[in-house]
Amino acid sequence: MNLTVYLAGEIHSTWRDEIKQKVAALNLPIHFVGPMENHDRSDNIGEEILGKQPSAIFKDAAASNFNNLRTEILMKKADLVIALFGEKYKQWNTAMDASAAVAYGKPLILIRSEDHHHALKELSRKANATVETVDQAIKALHYILE
Repeated sequence: MNLTVYLAGEIHSTWRDEIKQKVAALNLPIHFVGPMENHDRSDNIGEEILGKQPSAIFKDAAASNFNNLRTEILMKKADLVIALFGEKYKQWNTAMDASAAVAYGKPLILIRSEDHHHALKELSRKANATVETVDQAIKALHYILE
């Protein structure tokens, strides 16, 4: 069996690369998808498609439309969503994507530190599993494919 896993969360750190490398080392049959990781492309896609926008607000709205479209399509095709709540960056997109996964009926693994337990308690209860580390999420993937 092959799995498609949507990796939801901030795009500024290398946590996705860590998961991909560790999964590849275990030779697990997993294909990863996720949000546009090129931050400039994500911010500018609305203008790339629609042309110059009259203000920063319209530019953001146009980009959001295409980023949301991309996320919805890829997430709906995924078998599982992993959402990482990191320490350093704002986590609004992570919360939105994790909530969307729940709304779409997608199995969800949350990765969050113990420090975020209280703030994410409701979302954790909606997730299928909540772990504290990338390694624990990989162990869950390995178990699914046993």
